[in-house]
Amino acid sequence: MPTPAEPDGSPDGSPLMRTPRFRLFLVIFALLVSAAVAVVPALAFLRAAGLLARASGMRGEWPERLARFDAAAFDITDLAVPTRYGALRARLYAPRRPFTRTIVMTPGVHMDGIDEPRLAKFARDFAASGFAVLTPELPELLEYRFTSRLTDYIEDAVRFAAANRRLARDGRVGLVGISFSGGLSVVAAGRPSIRDRVAFVMSFGGHGDLPRTVKYLCTGIQPDGALRPPHDYGVVVILLNAAPFLVPPDQVAGLDEGILTFLRASSIDMYDKPRAQAEFDRAIALATILPEPSATLLRKVNARDVKGLGQVLLPLVDAWAGDPALSPVDSPAPRAPVLLLHGADDNVIPSIESRWLGTHLARQGTPTRVLITPLITHAEIDRPPSPREVLQMVRFWMALVGG
Repeated sequence: MPTPAEPDGSPDGSPLMRTPRFRLFLVIFALLVSAAVAVVPALAFLRAAGLLARASGMRGEWPERLARFDAAAFDITDLAVPTRYGALRARLYAPRRPFTRTIVMTPGVHMDGIDEPRLAKFARDFAASGFAVLTPELPELLEYRFTSRLTDYIEDAVRFAAANRRLARDGRVGLVGISFSGGLSVVAAGRPSIRDRVAFVMSFGGHGDLPRTVKYLCTGIQPDGALRPPHDYGVVVILLNAAPFLVPPDQVAGLDEGILTFLRASSIDMYDKPRAQAEFDRAIALATILPEPSATLLRKVNARDVKGLGQVLLPLVDAWAGDPALSPVDSPAPRAPVLLLHGADDNVIPSIESRWLGTHLARQGTPTRVLITPLITHAEIDRPPSPREVLQMVRFWMALVGG
């Protein structure tokens, strides 16, 4: 007996699905889907490569082509960001085309704040990659101070940006913290008021545990026992914060002036050596008029006596560096993905801080990616790259440019 024909339009084996034209349509559709799946990672790869080419300043025909690939024009506007402590000076780098996401980017410990040339360049690099970048200035960092207010500022800046539908269409923003602000950004991202408003966090050369980092700067011994001579800049910043514990109250202001003079000279030395030398000379002169024990401490600063200062400071670490608001390992973990980027030879905040922080966050259930690379010194991409290292960095940043 012949088998009855199945009715037209049935979901299984309809005559329409057996036609050559429909089979051709299915083949073309499958090819288009496959191409789309391949193109999306390819575009993300090129965008990440372009960001790296811009951020590293690589020269040559292909790096310069990559730097120009899909580069966005952007406008720069100064504005004020409201916080619980008053308004913060801030700057917005906004692409003229529809942008991927807004990033709240905070600087490290530096007297120039949001005007610091490396921060401004980094913000421009991200804006050219299609991100809006908001850089709030954290007042305490202008004076090299570590206080819990810093984390509060970042939290409030995220709330401000995430509430602005022009900056955050889905109510979420990214966070990028440089150097000391890297760890603070991770702390802020875990706070209940903003944890659902953060799309991702990137810590660039940041810390996981402030007391552990300070102990390294005082001793030159990493927490894994490895020896790495620390940079004198870090230990001098610690001395500034610990000064009230080391000298009589009436000497704190004078010692602060001498230390700040040295630190500012160190910053100026990167671009104006004659002016920096005049400031270094001023710090030396101040040491001759201070009373003891301030005079001895400032002489150690001027001599870059990291070991001597470390011996004085080590017993005081927990007295001022133990605030949980300053250390990600002592604070609630973020829900958003965390990207930890660190220079392999960093001697301000050692790279083991990012490695150990990544392990800690993963145990808390936070999606985490860690890259330790020789391309970076301390929060600056300034080493000659190899093809393998470039590929690692591009793959790392692909997660960010897709956020």
